[in-house]
Amino acid sequence: MQRKALYDICGEILKNSGNEDWEFDTLCIFQDILHDKHPLFRPAEEVSGEDEKTIRQLTERRSSGYPLQYLLGEWEFYGYPFRLSEDVLIPRPDTETLIENVLEICRRQGMRSPKIADLCSGSGCIAITLKKELPLAEVSAVELSGGALDIIKENASLNDADIRIIKGDVLKKETADMFRDMDIIVSNPPYVTAKEMAELQKEVRYEPEMALYGGEDGLDFYRTMTALWKNSLADGGWLLYEYGDGQQNDVEKILNDNDFDNITLSRDLAGIFRTASAQKRR
Repeated sequence: MQRKALYDICGEILKNSGNEDWEFDTLCIFQDILHDKHPLFRPAEEVSGEDEKTIRQLTERRSSGYPLQYLLGEWEFYGYPFRLSEDVLIPRPDTETLIENVLEICRRQGMRSPKIADLCSGSGCIAITLKKELPLAEVSAVELSGGALDIIKENASLNDADIRIIKGDVLKKETADMFRDMDIIVSNPPYVTAKEMAELQKEVRYEPEMALYGGEDGLDFYRTMTALWKNSLADGGWLLYEYGDGQQNDVEKILNDNDFDNITLSRDLAGIFRTASAQKRR
């Protein structure tokens, strides 16, 4: 079958499934399978039987709500490629705000070789991106899930990023005690509330629950981690969090209650309060 004819069929399937991004998703599937950034530049070119079968299968899975990023097995974050599986959250543009916050603190403080820990590292996108942007930094990725740890290792190799990868429960004191005099601790922890878990979009339900659910009010990790990990920061060190829409005041209070100063709440590209940065009192 010719490329354009197959493209039209697949696009129609996705469009009829209610997918508002059907054109983008169809293009991504064709680019991935045909290894061609501009697959419609040669609309009459024949698609091999094997590639046609794969494209149709991916289209059907996407039409059922399966996330495009998992289908492709790789996604971009802050300009870097990251391998994905159902063991890790899909990197989102919102989280790039957290990267910008860390880089701004390092520029402002003149830190060229900071000691950084990324907690609940998932795919490793935060830790690896920070290592790429701050080549002299000493970066550690802390993660509990064995499946996620495998993905972090794969992504560190893919991006040629020399980071320390540690299996550990960030809610346990023994994990926090492994770190001392850190300049920066950063985390995108689980923050979905019980009510939100019951109302998750179909696509998000494919992502790992342990990386989403943050307790009844979504703040369990923030309370425990802030109290535990502040002792791992150097005096004047920085703690940075991503959080959910509408949680900024609660996160700010948790940081205040744990003796942090210079608390800044930042908005993402959509204008939603998304991150907090705070400095440990000297």
